[in-house]
Amino acid sequence: MPEQYIKEFLEEKADRYNTPSFIESDPVFVPHQFSLKEDMEISGLLAATIAWGNRKIILKNAIRLVKLMGDSPFDFVMNHSEQQLERFDGFVHRTFMPVDAKYFITALKHIYSKWGGLERLFANSCGPDSVLPAITRFHEEFFSIPHPARARKHVSNPAKGSPAKRINMWLRWMVRNDNRGVDLGVWKSIPPSRLSCPLDLHTGNVARKLGLINQKQNNLRALNELDTSLRSMDRDDPVKYDFALFGLGIFEGF
Repeated sequence: MPEQYIKEFLEEKADRYNTPSFIESDPVFVPHQFSLKEDMEISGLLAATIAWGNRKIILKNAIRLVKLMGDSPFDFVMNHSEQQLERFDGFVHRTFMPVDAKYFITALKHIYSKWGGLERLFANSCGPDSVLPAITRFHEEFFSIPHPARARKHVSNPAKGSPAKRINMWLRWMVRNDNRGVDLGVWKSIPPSRLSCPLDLHTGNVARKLGLINQKQNNLRALNELDTSLRSMDRDDPVKYDFALFGLGIFEGF
């Protein structure tokens, strides 16, 4: 398939799925319930972290996490007591257990206290053309305090070969602002050109069928291939094509 045709095809599909109607059934619905930037960051990160499995259950449990924080995520993260963390004792989403939820709250407080915000950490750690080094830095900072070993599986690290799908999805929400209503665009210090596409089973399969990826596994090498392909089509906003790849895989069975 000629590259120009692929670009036009993906542009059309991205335009179709990058609409407010996409929000209601997607985890991005959760941060959309807030107006405070920090509330969007925290609720979005938690929603993205548990975003695997049935989409309705993901959304239900992400909303539950927010309610356990009194619908004020940032205030809860910064001012919670040890006793208040006990309210997570009954929370389970697949392999995300109460101990994981409690540690996420603790680690986020550490990062906000040290860095003054998640955006500052990522903006200060980006590479010249990629956000992936910042994800590795975030991983290091997140686990720089005493932590349960099991919590590490919930935060991906590109330095270990992971495509970090869920963190890249969350970063898309935080960074992109195309006035289409889906992505929140509350981070102003990172250009969309540095974002990486959230690579999962569906986007990977569609990308291979279109010749955007040659790697057979959804690993960091495949992500680098996909990023290169998407940036060749739109250098300034390559991740907009995530809407097309995801929509083709989930809704059209491409």
